[in-house]
Amino acid sequence: MIDASQIKPHTPVVCSQNGQFATVDHMEGKDVIKLAKDESGQHHYIPISWVTSVDDKVHIDRPGRQAMQEWATDKNSIALH
Repeated sequence: MIDASQIKPHTPVVCSQNGQFATVDHMEGKDVIKLAKDESGQHHYIPISWVTSVDDKVHIDRPGRQAMQEWATDKNSIALH
């Protein structure tokens, strides 16, 4: 289980293929990561359940393309599992 306190603002988020697809803005509680705004000025949210490890990057369990299809634009609509 990942400790939410390990996830810090401005940390790169990398997919299962080791490509960076986002940057952490900050944690929203203990279960949701708010990502920094994308090129169009939109924040996105992913569940901490996707995170496999944290070092100098946040590593998630899926390819970037899949993650971008499944992330939420509203923290209240995110699936936490």
